[in-house]
Amino acid sequence: MLSAGLLLVAGMACGAGIQSAQVATLQARLDGQQAQVEQTRREAQREVNALAARLGELQAQANRLNALGDRLTRVGQLGDGEFDFNKPVGIGGAGPVQDMAAGALRDGMGQVEADLRASGDQLSVLEALLFDRELDRSATPSRMPVAKGYITSGFGGRADPFGGGSQYHKGIDFDANTGDKVLSVADGVVSFAGRRSGYGIVVEVDHGNGYVTRYAHNSRLVARVGDLVRGGQEIAKAGSTGRSTGAHVHFEVWENGRVVNPSKFLGQDNRHG
Repeated sequence: MLSAGLLLVAGMACGAGIQSAQVATLQARLDGQQAQVEQTRREAQREVNALAARLGELQAQANRLNALGDRLTRVGQLGDGEFDFNKPVGIGGAGPVQDMAAGALRDGMGQVEADLRASGDQLSVLEALLFDRELDRSATPSRMPVAKGYITSGFGGRADPFGGGSQYHKGIDFDANTGDKVLSVADGVVSFAGRRSGYGIVVEVDHGNGYVTRYAHNSRLVARVGDLVRGGQEIAKAGSTGRSTGAHVHFEVWENGRVVNPSKFLGQDNRHG
């Protein structure tokens, strides 16, 4: 009986040892799997963090393009709502939705980044072109030389108001009172300010694009040679100096050294101030 008991105890001990070894093996496997899961989780988190940083860069680029687009909308004088950079773009599609692999997502974001960079370069070029166009427009005669008044004599052939006969009138005369403001019709630099034979007291503005404008018969000067003037800025006081029958503003436009009809620059509403 004693031998049988010893054998039973020994068998139980052996079984317990086997179970303990199996448990240890399973625990080791579990620990290994948990470590692998934790490593996979850390790698996935690093991937998510990298994608989040990339997304932040794309958002910054998109915000810059939106700001640039809004500025170009204003410079290009697009109407309200004609082009809204903040309005979502309409998209659509059909078919089953599939999971996207991380690599495909990275490639897609890379393509978006390249597209945004190319669009930014194109918008920057467009901004420069619009800015140059705006400068050209500001320096092109397009305003009235008087705040108010009407045309008293047009451009071209007319009867000579002094000795009779005909005369070629090189500009347009605007009604004005002595002392009224004479205004530059565009941005430019005063190239002459003084007296000219027949013109009396004269101011000439060089607009730097082939155009020079002349304002004659003034009572006195306000601007001086070398002054930078803006469109609508006062440059002289109206008067009747030189060969003149009364107070008015004589206005001429010269294009590349040749006198031209100012009417085409002043528009259709140039008879009223």
